[in-house]
Amino acid sequence: MSLLSGSTVLITGGTGSLGKALTKELLENHDVKRLIIFSRDELKQLECRRMFNDDPRLRWFIGDVRDKDRLQRAFHRVDYVIHAAALKQVDTAEYNPFEFVKTNVQGSQNVIDAAIDSGVKKVVALSTDKASSPVNLYGATKLCADRLFISGNHYAAAYDTRFCVVRYGNVMGSRGSIVPIWEEMAKKGESLPVTDNRMTRFWITISQAVKFVLDSFELMQGGELYVPKIPSVRIVELAQAVDANAATHEIGIRPGEKLHEEMIAADDSRRTVSVGDRYIVMPHLGGWGYEVPADAEGVEDGWSYQSDGNDVFLSVPELQDMITAEGF
Repeated sequence: MSLLSGSTVLITGGTGSLGKALTKELLENHDVKRLIIFSRDELKQLECRRMFNDDPRLRWFIGDVRDKDRLQRAFHRVDYVIHAAALKQVDTAEYNPFEFVKTNVQGSQNVIDAAIDSGVKKVVALSTDKASSPVNLYGATKLCADRLFISGNHYAAAYDTRFCVVRYGNVMGSRGSIVPIWEEMAKKGESLPVTDNRMTRFWITISQAVKFVLDSFELMQGGELYVPKIPSVRIVELAQAVDANAATHEIGIRPGEKLHEEMIAADDSRRTVSVGDRYIVMPHLGGWGYEVPADAEGVEDGWSYQSDGNDVFLSVPELQDMITAEGF
């Protein structure tokens, strides 16, 4: 039986690509008693209600994570929270930094406070590769959010609420994914834009991301930063997988973009262990009873987890199979 069976779960930003996939999985395979979708957009909520045929277990809250009072109302009698709400566009963040700070940083603190005050048992907050050694404003706000959630366990040590963070790279099929954009361009015979032919990225499917997030509820003690062991892709080979006959052209790396992704920095290697399907970056601070898993294996000092140095790269045929399986 799942830990989440018979419980009340809330997803902030629940109308996004991952939120909808999480909703489908929770309703179909985890027997939740109640599932609350908390988001800002009434149209997307209406579309989701239709998508899930107004399932009676679903509840809908219009709200913004910037509004702590609204969060506290939504969190009433909630057992578990998945915090997926965020502003995410790298270039938009450079032009609107204050707005990203309000949502990604202050909004995260509001989620922490509301969870503690409402007696939520566990919170899993979603991060991004861009939070590791950030070079852009978006990444910096997400790194700050990560630290808030990890240190939130120290803040909540006298309470029952516990927090962890899940960090992963590009999700195939998520909103804004390059694959469907390239497919539409290839159908028109257009050349596919590649930022840099040397570029590599970590790659995970939505179904893999959903499983990793939900498994983290079972495993977490509080204070962990979980990173999945996933393959990398070479962007030029991803373009070949979309259409082997399509031409490509380089457009140059955009402001704030990295040539290769990083999910764990070298400076974090001293606190990083390998366990099963994941790496765990253990908390800076203790005080709430965190124990290193018995089957944990340390990594080398100075090791970092980067997409260009990964042990596994997906081949063009493997990428084609994934694209087909995801329904593009």
